[in-house]
Amino acid sequence: MGSSKLVGVVLLVVGIALLFFGYQSTQSVGGEITETLTGQYTDETMLFLIGGAAAAAAGAFLTFFKK
Repeated sequence: MGSSKLVGVVLLVVGIALLFFGYQSTQSVGGEITETLTGQYTDETMLFLIGGAAAAAAGAFLTFFKK
């Protein structure tokens, strides 16, 4: 396994973990109240979701498409 594939797998796992924590944050009581009152998620939740999506996409690219 090349070093780029190893980095890709690590990024993919970290991205999925961040997406999971972001999803859990959206379903929490505090997250629901904040979303109800302001109409948007907290900054921390958005960072989890955006960072997780970016890391997962980069990891998937490095793992599956980069030779």
